[in-house]
Formats: sequence, C-alpha cells, structure tokens
Amino acid sequence: MAAERNPLLEDFVFPPFDVIEPKHIRPAFRSLLAKLESDLVELETTVEPTWPKLVEPLEKIIDRLSVVWGIVNHLNSVKDSPELRSAIEEVQPAKVEFQLRLGQSKPIYNAFRAIRESSDWEALNDARKRIVEAQIKEAVLNGVSLEDNKREYFNEIQQELEKLSQKFEENILDSTKQFEKLITDKKDIEGLPATALAMAAEMALSKGHKDATAENGPWVLTLDAPSYRSVMQHARNRSLREEVYRSYVARASSGDHNNTPIIARILKLKLEKAKLLGYNNYAEVSMEMKMATINKAEELIEDLRSASWNAAIQDMEDLENLAKAQDAIEANDLKQWDINFWGERLRELKYDINEEELRPFFSLPKVINGLFNLAKMLFEIDVEPADGLAPVWNNDVKFYCVKDSLGIPIAYFYFDPYARPSEKRGGAWMDVVFGRGSTFSCDGASPRLPIAHIVCNQTPPMGDKPSLMTFREVETVFHEFGHALQHMLTKQDESLVSGSRGIEWDAVELASQFMENWCYQSNSSPTSSNVGTSRFELRYASVDLELHTKYIPDGSETIYDIDQRVGRRTNVIPLLPEDKFLCSFSHIFADKYAAGYYSYQWAEVLSYDAFSAFEEAGLDNVKAVKELGHKFRETVLAVGGGKSPEQVFVEFRGREPSPKALLRYTGLSPVTAEA
Repeated sequence: MAAERNPLLEDFVFPPFDVIEPKHIRPAFRSLLAKLESDLVELETTVEPTWPKLVEPLEKIIDRLSVVWGIVNHLNSVKDSPELRSAIEEVQPAKVEFQLRLGQSKPIYNAFRAIRESSDWEALNDARKRIVEAQIKEAVLNGVSLEDNKREYFNEIQQELEKLSQKFEENILDSTKQFEKLITDKKDIEGLPATALAMAAEMALSKGHKDATAENGPWVLTLDAPSYRSVMQHARNRSLREEVYRSYVARASSGDHNNTPIIARILKLKLEKAKLLGYNNYAEVSMEMKMATINKAEELIEDLRSASWNAAIQDMEDLENLAKAQDAIEANDLKQWDINFWGERLRELKYDINEEELRPFFSLPKVINGLFNLAKMLFEIDVEPADGLAPVWNNDVKFYCVKDSLGIPIAYFYFDPYARPSEKRGGAWMDVVFGRGSTFSCDGASPRLPIAHIVCNQTPPMGDKPSLMTFREVETVFHEFGHALQHMLTKQDESLVSGSRGIEWDAVELASQFMENWCYQSNSSPTSSNVGTSRFELRYASVDLELHTKYIPDGSETIYDIDQRVGRRTNVIPLLPEDKFLCSFSHIFADKYAAGYYSYQWAEVLSYDAFSAFEEAGLDNVKAVKELGHKFRETVLAVGGGKSPEQVFVEFRGREPSPKALLRYTGLSPVTAEA
C-alpha cells in the first residue's frame, strides 16, 4: 500500500487548505527539514560569491521553509484547535533550530562579505546591493559572529522566545473566549443597535439558548471586536460598559492564561540577546533594520504628543459638556468606558450622522466594489472574483485574481472577512502565501506570481443581510488591502526584496495608511475621532520604546509601572490602576513590532505626505489622479525593498518627506503646544 501523500509537501500552485490537517504537520516538517538540511550542506560545500552559486540556492531554501511554515502559521491564526497547537508546539523547536543554523552559516556569511568586498560590487544594481547588505547585517543580528558558548546561549534564548510568543497569543485567544455576558432584560442593553442585538442573539443561539431572538433575547455579549465596540459606543447602561471595558483591559492577565510572567520573561531574554550582540538594549537591535533611530522615534512621538495635547483636553471638555447637557451622572467624572459612548453621541449631534445608520451604505459588497474601482482608477488593475480556483479553509473566504490593464493575471489573494471568536485570533492582517521572484519561475521565463491573505474580524452577515460594516471596519479593509497591493503590485524579480520584503520596518505601513486616506474621500465621514485614536497609539508606541530601552528585569519598576507612567503623559484620563492592556499587546510580544510600534506614526508622516500630492493635484481631477496613481504604483508599490524607502519616497514626491500633512489631517497645528 502506498504511503499517504502529505498535502503540505505536494507541489501546489495554491495551497490545499481544504485537506491540510494537524496530523500532516509533524511528518511534513520531519521530511522538509531533513531535505532543507541537506540542501544547506550542499550550498555550504559548493558556495561561491556569485548570484547563481549563493543567492539562488539560498532563496530556494528560505522560500520552501517560509511557504510551508506560512501555511501552518496561517491556519494557527484562523482555525485554532488543540490538535493544531500541539503539532506546532512539537515541530517549532526543530524549525527554529534550522532557521538559526541557516542564519548563522559562516560559509554563506563569508560569501556575502566577499561580494561586498569584491571589485564587482559597484556593478551590482540597487536591489542586489541591498540584498547583500541586509544579509550581512541579518547574519550578525542572528549571532553569526558569536563564539560557541555565547552562540549556544543565544540559540536557547531564540528557542524560548518563539515558544513564549506562541503561548502569549494562545492566552489572549483563550481568555477572550472565556468572557461571556448573558443578558435577559432588554433594559440592560438599551441603546445597542439592531446589528449588535442580532449578533448577540446569534451568539446566544450558538451557546444553546435556543429561543434567542434579536428582539426579545436572551443576548450574549463577548470581547471580540464587533461586540466589544458596539457596547462601548452604544450601550446606555454605564455599569455594563464598565464591566465590559474592565474585562477587556484585563484579558490574559490572571489565572491559567496570565501573560504577565511571559512578558517579563520575553523582555529579560530580549535584553540578554541584545547584550550578547554587543548592544545596550533591545531597541538598539530593532533599529538596525529601521529607517529611524531611537532618538528620532522618541522625538516624533513627543512632537505628536505635545501637538495633540490641547486638542485632547478640548475633546474631553466637549464630551463633558454634552454629558452635562444630557444630565448624565458621569458628566463631572468621565471614565475610560464613557469616552467612546459620548464621543459617538457628539458625532451624531455634530454631523447629524450615526455610525449605525451608515452601516447600510457600508455593506461589504458595496465597500469591496468601491475599493476595487479605486484600485482600478489609481493603479490600472482589475480585481476579479476567482472563487473555486483555489481551495479555502472556511466557506466565508473569498478568492480573487488581480489582472493588469491587458487582462493578464499578475497576483491572487484570499479574503477572510468575518470574526470567528472560537477559532480565529483578533485583529486584522495581511500575510504572504507566495512572493514574486524569478528564481521560482514555472516556465523559466516569467516570475512566480505573488499571492496574499487579507484577514479581518468584522461584523458577520446576519440572516440574509450582507455584512454591514462600521466605518472603522471599512478603514481596516482599505488598510490591509494597501499592504496586499504592496505585495501584489511589486515589479521586483529578486525575491529577497520583492513586495514588502527588505523594506525597513518603519516604512511598511506607508502603502496601507495611504489607502486608508481614500476612505474619507468617497463620503463626508466625520473624522474628528482621529485625535482620540492616535493618542492611544502614542501610548502604545511610547510604552513599547520604554519597555525595550529602560525596563530593568526584576528591578523596582514593573512593566505596569512603566505603562502607568507613560499613560500619565499620553492620556488625558489616567489609566485605570488595574489596566493590564500589555497582556494582550501581541504586536510587540508575539509579532514583529517590538521596539517598532512607533512605525505606525513614522509611516503616517510618509502616507499623509504622499496623499497630499493627490490633493494638491485636485482629487476631482481624474486625469491628474490617474497620473499620480501610476507614479505611486511605479515607485512605492513596484520597487519593494529594492531601494531605500527614502529614495523611493523622493522618486514619488520629488522631495524629502514633511510632517506638515500629518499635522494638518489630524487637526493638530504645526505649532507645538505646551503640555
């Protein structure tokens, strides 16, 4: 009897998501890592400082691992199960060990250095130069130059960090799932809009309350984004808002799912790792692959903080006045759980518009249609449904083909839009299935086409109604589509710098935030809430840098002391003493944003400045907008990591970036206010 074929190891055009099961993971990785190890030994034995003898075989090893691990990691994010967790836990150490072995390979490192020092260096194009320089820098940051005992310790740290971040993410998912608030009296959820009631009744049905209806309940509220946001913005019951808010900021901070010791351990290990590499703190390591420096990042955060302080105080006064006018008991003592509620009431009053009433205008089909039409106008592409062409992991997932102006396919992407709290992690993201690259050509002539995932957690469809989105959810789809465009519209054939690869991390949010700006153009959406959200972002960016520069493991100041100290500077209302938001801050403890969360603000300077070029040309001047769209595509989206982000920006804008547009958009004057 023939051995069962393993779908993870098949030669596929599109991953067979419909048949991959947790049981395939262990055997796939055993066989894959053995094969890659022999490929690596072969490369180290035959390596020469040339592209065909060094970079191409290396690309193949890196790609094979990242494609297969990428599939497993993706399923871990969208289809969590105990079986999947245990399979990942089992193969992760061997996978990390191989990555370290590859990252610390002296023959490969020396071959890259030989290219760098050779007389042919100047003849290399920009993309190849950047690949060589990045590979040398990454090898050093991966510990290639450490002596044996130090390198062993470095590798132990790396292994433990991978385990910790996996556990960190699992704890958030599990503790978020644990919270359920059953409500039987309609008075308790007065103010909640029809969409939220329908969602809460559907949740109650799934929990066994078989007579639940949107009209008469019972209703079950959860902490996943659509449910949490609607309670914060619309529930008149203040004690309900408080309970839900407190539960939200305490996620993963106690009991079996407590991330507090994990954070302390992660920070301690990152500091040790930095010291092994000869740095003072982990932020210095992080900045090696960024545009900014620690000082420049801190300066930007401080400039934005002081420029927005007066506006934030004014916002607060406006909310207090409105609460007073409506005789609310909390008027003189607004708390965290009051801000979104009164902010929403203020918007309704100011703009005679209610986010909930906007939902029908933002049905998912309409939003997608608007987004694809915009992409066609700006970038001369057609996005066409291609459902059925590729297997998917859930029936709600859509598949699309991106074609150029001649109708030739240039990329594909999956779109998984709705919240599935039982198996899908929160947030929204774009991820890579395949990157573009000539080394992976099927026919030896045309490069392999890029394929992306776009994953969101928005309001699901109810009954026969499509998903009716909040404006925030619309922004999120535009944002993630911007990341996907950067991946899909790349013209870079060197896979190590195609799409977002090889772009300094604090510039990767440029395309995503640029696309977000277009949300405000198709309708006169109230944008006054910007200041509120960006202040939270400043707290996150600031606490991230503090933890990775100033935190002393087992010292007198705990992680929460640091967060409280930062919160006093960034937030008009001081944080709750029991705020444990850090325990669900996966961007910095389970993703690539450690000492890099400021990247959102850094890239905002670039994205607002890029968008202001379109405003200067006139947004209703279709010809000018199309010309600029073409230019943006040929520079920012096409070049990938093949040139430095500064150079790419200057090629698009004709000058260095300026923060003026950012300050104008967020309603902050360029004049720095005293705080």
